[in-house]
Amino acid sequence: MSVKGIVAGLLLFSSLASAQEPAQPAEFEHAGVIAAWKAYADVLTFGKGQTLVLLDDGCTMSRPEWKAVIDGVPKVRVTFDAVDGDDDPKHEGKGYHGSTIGIPSSVNYGGKRGVAYNNQIAVVRSLECCHCKITDSVSLARALQWVIDHHAEHHITTVNLAPVDDKEHAEPVPTEIDAKLATLRALGIWVSAPAGNHNFTKGISWPASQPNCFAIGAVTPGKDIAILDRSTKIDLLVPARATSSSNAILCGSAVLLREAIEKSGYDWRADGKNIADAMMKIFQKTGKPVEDAATKQSFRRLDVMAALQHVLKK
Repeated sequence: MSVKGIVAGLLLFSSLASAQEPAQPAEFEHAGVIAAWKAYADVLTFGKGQTLVLLDDGCTMSRPEWKAVIDGVPKVRVTFDAVDGDDDPKHEGKGYHGSTIGIPSSVNYGGKRGVAYNNQIAVVRSLECCHCKITDSVSLARALQWVIDHHAEHHITTVNLAPVDDKEHAEPVPTEIDAKLATLRALGIWVSAPAGNHNFTKGISWPASQPNCFAIGAVTPGKDIAILDRSTKIDLLVPARATSSSNAILCGSAVLLREAIEKSGYDWRADGKNIADAMMKIFQKTGKPVEDAATKQSFRRLDVMAALQHVLKK
């Protein structure tokens, strides 16, 4: 083969090796994620130095995306099992969900990228199955306390509280997790949960129903039509086919917005009494309005690009 041919082959290989695709193309496009990647490629690191905690039903840690090391940094920073009290978060019983819930927010493997693809994750098994019961509040409270105890050590900024009890709660259900959620909010740590996937219009799943936990709903990808569970408790809608994905996308987006605030010096205190409250307020006021005929309510839909522009232009 000629030198010219070898060079051409190396260039092609390099191009293929560097090719990256969004983990959820339609959803990321609609939410402004892809536009933000392009616009701020030389400004943001897309998650470096931040850890997102996955509080779910465990994880198959042998999956290659969670064994990945990017630029010398392991994708998984730390693991814990709040049910058994050890460091092995493997699925037990009915668990299955936590192996994939981190992909929309954090994956950086095999040519696929999550929203905050350079962040690290902490995998915390918090209950047996993501389709939970109120009685799972005991182990969930232990998991949230672990976050409180270790947030500084592991640079934790964001928590994906993934379980849903699949009930239509119009009001909060007081349990052991409420005091933990209040502490995390006061610390400025983002905690959000999926609303649920049953097309309820008068209430949403626990623990998204609780104070100090942002409740995340969904719109149809490509269309600003509210779908799945929603009520007055909903804080934001995100393009997704299930609210677990919408919440995961938003958790990654919260990582990006926090980095933008820190890099720009934006004074978030005008938006909230802590940075988590402020970030939600920014997402809401820069989001796209969605009128829901079924509930006669007005919601806001995530626009990552608009939120970052709002912060970085200051």
